[in-house]
Amino acid sequence: MDRDLAAAIREQGFDAISAREIGNDELEDYEQLEFAIAEQRAILTHNSQHFRPLYDECWKKKRNHCGIIVSEQLNVGVLLRRILVLFDTFSADGLVNMYYDLGEFKQKFCKE
Repeated sequence: MDRDLAAAIREQGFDAISAREIGNDELEDYEQLEFAIAEQRAILTHNSQHFRPLYDECWKKKRNHCGIIVSEQLNVGVLLRRILVLFDTFSADGLVNMYYDLGEFKQKFCKE
C-alpha cells in the first residue's frame, strides 16, 4: 500500500504502516499476510485476486487474522475517506477474521 496513504491514516490517529516503509514490499502475498498476522495488523491490498484465496484458506484452517481489506486502485484521498468510513463502522474487533471490499464503504454523498 502507498506510503502516503499510511501517513494519512496515521495523521487521523490510527496505527498504519506500508510494506514499502518497512522493507516488506518484495514479500510474496502469503508472506505479507503472515507478517500482518504476526504483528496483529489488518492488511489493506489492491490484490483481491490473491488475497481472497488466502482469506478462504485461513477460514478453512480456522486461522485467526486481524482482517483483510481489499480495494480497487484509487487516489489516496478516496482510499482514506473509505478507510475512515470503515473504521467508523467497525472497531478493530469487527475486522478480525473478516474480508471487506472498500467499495462497500463508498460514501454516497461524496464525489469520487
